[in-house]
Amino acid sequence: MSEHKEMGLKIVKTGLNEILPLRVSFLQENNFQVRYDACHVRSWTDEYLFFVDDIAVGYGSIKGKDDLKDRNAIFEFYLAPAFRNRTSVVFGELIAASNAAYIECQTNDLVLAGMMYEFGRNISSDVILFKSGPTTYHHVDDVIFRKKLETDRLFEHQHEPEGDFVLEKNGEIIASGGFLLHYNKPFADLYMEVQPDHRQKGYGSFLIQEIKKMCFLAGRVPAARCGIDNKASKATLLKGGMEVAGYMLTGAF
Repeated sequence: MSEHKEMGLKIVKTGLNEILPLRVSFLQENNFQVRYDACHVRSWTDEYLFFVDDIAVGYGSIKGKDDLKDRNAIFEFYLAPAFRNRTSVVFGELIAASNAAYIECQTNDLVLAGMMYEFGRNISSDVILFKSGPTTYHHVDDVIFRKKLETDRLFEHQHEPEGDFVLEKNGEIIASGGFLLHYNKPFADLYMEVQPDHRQKGYGSFLIQEIKKMCFLAGRVPAARCGIDNKASKATLLKGGMEVAGYMLTGAF
């Protein structure tokens, strides 16, 4: 337990159930896909509650930077708005209490991004985050978008899992994709892969466009991500109706 007597602050290591009421407020305020949301339910986190005069006013979450099961990177931080004039002090105490060596954040998480710039060093980014963007109306001749059948034989996927939806051209499956649901509701993560011989022909963006529709029909909000150096994936997502929502940042203390 860490204490800061001047402001009546205590930071106490706790469990997931104890932070959940405050995490509801965090998710409501930050209405976006949280990349590492599943770390909580997979028991890959240490959780810390912040108390001011014995009232719980916020929490911090720690996971592994390189191995998710380690505990060395602050990746989630929430402080109730009425106490944000003390954000820097509380964050500094969280670093001390957790012995965290790193910070990872999404740039669309404004509070934690602020702490990244204030406390972090050697800041870098390797992932672009996407949200649903403009509606697109791409059409590709002689290509059918449909659900994958048990009898379908798909090409060998090199980067993404086989999806629940496919593109069929002249009886051949040339692409597949889908959306993953292990993120904070209502968000889902789009993915796809095109057979190498059929890339750079507009099939990928058409597939993303159609999967995006299916995602909305399933009651989910589309999101996606790709490597910052992956220009092909970025172009495909943008053309398929997604737009940049932010970037993942990593820094050290």
